[in-house]
Amino acid sequence: MTKYSPKASEKVEKTMHEMKEGKLKSGSGKKVTNPKQAVAIGLSEARHAGAKVPKKKS
Repeated sequence: MTKYSPKASEKVEKTMHEMKEGKLKSGSGKKVTNPKQAVAIGLSEARHAGAKVPKKKS
């Protein structure tokens, strides 16, 4: 299993919370209901914030 930085874990936790509240939206503006998609969004936000997160798989 991959190790993520604490900052990345916080971002993922925040996005999961938003998804459960029904407030998380994808890039196209649709509501996110899939937990895997919420995790992906959280990791992406962490990458943009400069947290230690492995690169996306192609």
